[in-house]
Amino acid sequence: MKLMKLTAYTNYALRTLQLAALKAPDRVRVDDVVRVHGLARPHIVKIVHELGRAGYLRTIRGRGGGFTLARPAEEIVIGDVVRLTEGPLDLVESFNPDRNTCPLIGICRLSHALQEATRAFMAELDDLTLDEIAANRNDLLARIAPLEAGIVAPVRRAK
Repeated sequence: MKLMKLTAYTNYALRTLQLAALKAPDRVRVDDVVRVHGLARPHIVKIVHELGRAGYLRTIRGRGGGFTLARPAEEIVIGDVVRLTEGPLDLVESFNPDRNTCPLIGICRLSHALQEATRAFMAELDDLTLDEIAANRNDLLARIAPLEAGIVAPVRRAK
């Protein structure tokens, strides 16, 4: 069974922000994210660039570069980050009037139910801030410490 899921890009963006929150006020490097999460460097470079342009990260270029949070973690709403990285969450084509080919638009109970589910999903994420997903800071830092030291490889989960 396939579940509704966010893109890997959004997942990586949230992981990047979480690591920046955990390390705040210290600077984080792209390579830190790559090492801790076992992700591809080009993806993280692109994500850091987009999060910087959107005002979530302050980026520092050059040899001693990296990034920090551009604003306090309690002001970064997870729903806003998801909207940035995902764009419109059109679960089915009838959500998008420009691409809709369904003749039942406006009277279909399924479409209405899916729209309500999407609103509820985003409402949960709108009630969640970056500081909340980094609240168990000590536990998270203890878990990533061996990864940062290069002692163990990141855990890969089966899909």
